[in-house]
Amino acid sequence: MLGILFVVGSNYFAILIPQQIREALDLVQGKIQDFKASGGSLDSAEYQVLGRHLLNFGLIVTGFVIVKGILMYFMRQTIIVMSRLIEYDMRKELFEKLTTLDQTFYRSYMTGDIMARISEDVSKVRNYLGPGILYGINLVSLFALTIYAMLKVDVTLSVFALLPLPILSISIYYVSNTINARSTAIQKQLSKLTSNAQETYSGIRVIKGYTREEEFIRHFDNESETYKKLNLRLAKVEAYFQPLMTFLISLSTLLVVVVGAIQVYNGRLTTGNIAEFILYVNMLTWPVTAIGWIASVVQEAEASQKRINEIMDIQPEIQNTSSDDYTILGDIEFRNVTFVYPNTGITALKNVSFSIKHGQKLAIFGRTASGKSTISELLTRIFDVTSGQILIDGKDIKEHNVEILRKSFAYVPQDAFLFSDTI
Repeated sequence: MLGILFVVGSNYFAILIPQQIREALDLVQGKIQDFKASGGSLDSAEYQVLGRHLLNFGLIVTGFVIVKGILMYFMRQTIIVMSRLIEYDMRKELFEKLTTLDQTFYRSYMTGDIMARISEDVSKVRNYLGPGILYGINLVSLFALTIYAMLKVDVTLSVFALLPLPILSISIYYVSNTINARSTAIQKQLSKLTSNAQETYSGIRVIKGYTREEEFIRHFDNESETYKKLNLRLAKVEAYFQPLMTFLISLSTLLVVVVGAIQVYNGRLTTGNIAEFILYVNMLTWPVTAIGWIASVVQEAEASQKRINEIMDIQPEIQNTSSDDYTILGDIEFRNVTFVYPNTGITALKNVSFSIKHGQKLAIFGRTASGKSTISELLTRIFDVTSGQILIDGKDIKEHNVEILRKSFAYVPQDAFLFSDTI
């Protein structure tokens, strides 16, 4: 709320500057007419009075500019800093959410996709909450104050000056939908590109071991080419939009000069009013030009927020139903345990049963993919059984505190390494 007041305040003082310039120009024009009426002679006292008036106008305008600058500083310190704090909280919450999700999630989402969401998507939402909102409020308040000031001077000239704006509004409506669709496609392709790069770097030893570099380079080039084309499609829309806005703003200035000249000729306005209106139109140039950018930021943030919410709405399949603090002895029992890996349909274990008392040892061996590692993952509740039951100390594993359960197991996952020479 405080940031909004700073935005409105800075725009209010900006509106006062053209009014002072109008008064200064009208004063000078009046003195020129007096000079002509007097036959080309004015005494030094009148020159001194004119000089003092112009100095006062200069000091007043300088004061307005300084106050406007101070308010703009506090405006950015409130809104932009707020967006940075929200960005920090969003990234932290998203990271904490990712740490609670289980293996099923990480088997469904690529690492690069997750990285893009926690970095790129959060930044785009921050861009909306900071600069997007800042320039949006600035646009609305400046429009309201400027149009009010213009109508106070002359309604007819104001109507002609604002005539191109409805065309601009209609253009923005149609362009925004296109930007939204193309921004969403770009974000999805960026996730694929990031995933491709991350997986390539992670498995570079395997790639080099099998001399598959050229194939992966071609694959990355194809993904990059798709990403480039999507960005060029978005840039094409923005390229048409920006010149259109510039043309409409220039048309407003032209209408002010032409219609204003007629009004001055008829004695309804002064040349100072024309200068004032031109300054008003120029003041609206950046906000109107920024409409396209704001629309793009809003649409990109909307697409990014949907991708963030998609992660935040996912509930882990492994639910911790206990918060008790206790010590696990280590009695383990499998009762007709069957496990099928999610999303693949691969049956790793089928009707497996055994019992181990704490202090006893059990060796499990078998060929690759026979389910040895799966047993360890079930004991630590990386996954839950498809059917059957696992008992720890005579208690169903699902009733145990997951944190205590995992701390009670020593588990060394297997990892494959390629060596450049024989062992």
